[in-house]
Amino acid sequence: MTGSIQAVQHVRRMRGGAQSHLMRCEDGHFYVVKFQNNPQHLRVLANELLATRLAEAVGLPVPVTKVVRVSDWLISHTPELKMQLSGSASASSPACKPGFQFGARFVVDPMEGQVFDYLPESMLERVRNIEDFAGMLCIDKWTCNSNGRQAVFWKKIRERKYTATFIDQGYCFNAGEWSFPDSPLRGVYARNEVYREITGWDSFEPWLTKIEQMSTEAIGNCAEGIPPEWYGDWDELERLIEQLVRRRARVRELIAAFRTSSREPFPKWTEARVAVM
Repeated sequence: MTGSIQAVQHVRRMRGGAQSHLMRCEDGHFYVVKFQNNPQHLRVLANELLATRLAEAVGLPVPVTKVVRVSDWLISHTPELKMQLSGSASASSPACKPGFQFGARFVVDPMEGQVFDYLPESMLERVRNIEDFAGMLCIDKWTCNSNGRQAVFWKKIRERKYTATFIDQGYCFNAGEWSFPDSPLRGVYARNEVYREITGWDSFEPWLTKIEQMSTEAIGNCAEGIPPEWYGDWDELERLIEQLVRRRARVRELIAAFRTSSREPFPKWTEARVAVM
């Protein structure tokens, strides 16, 4: 497949329900690789690639994505490349499936910096791009992320400030269902502190307008190169894109529903409730 890269070394197993693995690829970079036979759903690979590209298209900090080729030889010579099924012995755990997998480049080389999946509230002031959480909320509402928003915070050695990067888009489009059961508290970050500076609709710019004005062609381009074995029927992928095109006009409505939810996420947005056009 054009644009894919070869995995050359297994590094370690990662945490999380998809049972990803950190692997070094032929370009010298490290990637978090999700396999086709992960315990969540085959389509989470397509979701990761499509939703990450959509976020990248509107200017949000997400990992570099690649289709990663993992050979049968590497899997057969790496005992760790297995899926750990609940209640099964290690000997009976199925091996990771060879072929095309999803890869998200590790946000910083392990030898060059540190990565954390949690920062205490007192350290959030050291996140240089905290305002990007508002932009990612637009993406999560547009794509109906049915999981909580995931982010990692990283910095290079000797840097004082952290950068937030948004990872794990596998449950966008309601995971393997490819449906949109919208709910105010879906697809949001667990802590309100990241939304503390939101004061109105201007806080969601430029990302919100970019989504609303994204052309059908641009949305379709984000789906190019997704391996067919990740989703099956092309007609279903086409229907997904059509739904995304229609949903561009609903993002403000969905954000407004979160705003008026029991979370009360935007304490500085204090003016009277505004009608959403």
